[in-house]
Amino acid sequence: MNLNATLVGQFIFIFALIMGAVCYYFGRRKTQTPVLASLLGVMLSIIPPLSLVYLVVLVLKKDVSPTPAALSGL
Repeated sequence: MNLNATLVGQFIFIFALIMGAVCYYFGRRKTQTPVLASLLGVMLSIIPPLSLVYLVVLVLKKDVSPTPAALSGL
């Protein structure tokens, strides 16, 4: 079975974009630094099983309670 390197590279690129968006969504609710969470998800998406494990960790993490300053801005 032949694997096309271009196709594999495109899959990893698209997977990195999707994982970045999903990790940012969960990082916004579950961490203090959502940009760092999404960047880590993108970096780990080079090896897809690692990024899926990271996503499971984010999903299972407890939500961060909002700070009083954030509530006053609403």
